[in-house]
Amino acid sequence: MIQLKPFRGTVTDIQDYFTDKSSEAGCRKFITLTDEAGAIVNFVVSPSTYVLDQELIQPGDLVTGYYDANLPVILIYPPQYQALILVKENPYRQVKADYFNEQLISSDGLLKLNIDPSTQLRLTNGQAFTGNPANRNLIVVYGPATKSIPAQTTPYQIIVLCET
Repeated sequence: MIQLKPFRGTVTDIQDYFTDKSSEAGCRKFITLTDEAGAIVNFVVSPSTYVLDQELIQPGDLVTGYYDANLPVILIYPPQYQALILVKENPYRQVKADYFNEQLISSDGLLKLNIDPSTQLRLTNGQAFTGNPANRNLIVVYGPATKSIPAQTTPYQIIVLCET
């Protein structure tokens, strides 16, 4: 199972990431993020990385990158992760990518989803999701939430991450 872990920071550098396959030239990017405390993380962004709303990411943007905390990583500094999801921060929305259980509560217990008929349920390819979003990794786009624990919200959009 994927354990999504976020890292939020400002994009300080974007470079092409080269592999030994000539057919992949220009298809992967190496994005460096620096957080408010000065910690640095490098993300490898591949064509399979889900970028919310397909927004163009540029140096200076505030971005949250999500990676699988269960995967082994090379022991280097700064750490380097394969980006599963990238979200360009926007003051008009909140985004949480996490595992949501049968009651649609996030794995950290901080957010509960109240799905409404107006909530868009989508797959990563943009198609409608017709199943039950419970017990899955989800990307949740929402606005206002209660101040309770867990906070409750009615999401604008839910993107279901179907594992292959």
